Amino acid sequence: MPDRVRSSREYPNGRASYTNRRAPRDGNSTGASEKPSHDRRDRRRSSLPQYNHNGHEVTEGLHPDGESGRRGFNPIKFVVISGRSSSTPSMLVNLLWPMVPIAIALHFARPEWHVPIFATNYVAMLPAANLLGFAGQELSRKLPNKAFAVVLETTLGSIVEIILFMVLLKSGGDENIHVIKAAILGSILANLLLCLGSCFIAGGIKHDTQEFHSAVSENGTGLMLVASMALVLPAVFYTYLHNNPDYEADTALVNSNTVRISRGVAIISIIGYLIYVGYQTISHDGLFHAIYEGDDHKDKDRHEELRKPKLTLTEVMVALVISLACVSLIAISLVLEIPYIVERGVSDSFVGLILIPLVEKIAEHLLAIDEAYDNQINMAIAHVLGASIQTALLNAPLVVLVGWGLSIPMDYKFATFDAVALVLAVLAVGSFLRDKKSNYLEGVLCVMTYFIIAVCAYYFPNPAKSH
Repeated sequence: MPDRVRSSREYPNGRASYTNRRAPRDGNSTGASEKPSHDRRDRRRSSLPQYNHNGHEVTEGLHPDGESGRRGFNPIKFVVISGRSSSTPSMLVNLLWPMVPIAIALHFARPEWHVPIFATNYVAMLPAANLLGFAGQELSRKLPNKAFAVVLETTLGSIVEIILFMVLLKSGGDENIHVIKAAILGSILANLLLCLGSCFIAGGIKHDTQEFHSAVSENGTGLMLVASMALVLPAVFYTYLHNNPDYEADTALVNSNTVRISRGVAIISIIGYLIYVGYQTISHDGLFHAIYEGDDHKDKDRHEELRKPKLTLTEVMVALVISLACVSLIAISLVLEIPYIVERGVSDSFVGLILIPLVEKIAEHLLAIDEAYDNQINMAIAHVLGASIQTALLNAPLVVLVGWGLSIPMDYKFATFDAVALVLAVLAVGSFLRDKKSNYLEGVLCVMTYFIIAVCAYYFPNPAKSH
């Protein structure tokens, strides 16, 4: 008789399942008369050390996979482990670390060298963001609940994006609004098309077809469809009413109402994002924990991954501080040079839609592609869709609300080209995920779509100064 399909409520809580794995098996544990002996065994077990696959004593509250077997901070091990990173592509990106001090020094020593400063800071952002992503991976690996770990990892990977958006908003004000809008949609497009397509290609090269769980794909695509509607509807409102003789609304009123609508949508979006996080980490964490745990065991190289030395919790915190400091300095230098790059013929749309998302998402992209290659396709899709959802429902609304506080009229009045590209991308990805299977052909189609948008963005003109 075939196994019946389990509902999400039938999966044990992620934290509880981890605790149960640490407990001894006993077929007679349900009897009331056995309770005193059970209590004695529980006390005895709690007093005995637990060990992981490498023979390291596991710290209470940490997942065995994330136990380093060390305490404190060792600078040599910190440099070696961080340099090796989590995969070969990430390790190669770390070879660019010498560009970080060069970029920062150029910014202060030769402020008139605008193009070299932009180029060096653009490259320097790659290893800095990569270290931030690696620190997030190391931290999430130590958490016993896989569902919460994936959400935390995605959030830490998006910090670079939040910093860039805030620096753009604060440094340029109204002048950078168009770049920020393009960067918001560009970030989502880079995730949905370029990163997801690369995941399908990487996984399809090694495996003919990869199957993923409907809870990961359907929830993600449904949320993205709603999020894209939230981003696009204010733009539709403005485009339809602007200079429309059929309605009694002048340009100033339409502009003002579009800003108000955007702020209301931003508040609703943040509430929706918090509900989404609660769904994944509280009410349905057992379901997602089971899915991600299953993905871990699909990785044929898992034994090699488990043998790798890991950072201590203190070293993870140091890595986060170093990477955040570098990312913030580089972001300021990078953003200050954007006007000079635009003056040399590169459009605002191309800078925001293509250049900024590529550099800010490097860590997330490398992680997701490596997971897909190792047949952890559920985790890869969760990282890709999770990052896109966070951009649409958290990062973008934060920019609107911070702009409100700074008296900057940041809104969702996207260009029609950007809005249409977003909606078509969401619909295309949704059609690819509908059958719960992926292959390299679907990946190639996603990447092709991204490059088509990139070519269009390169030739898209800048907005008129009067606007």
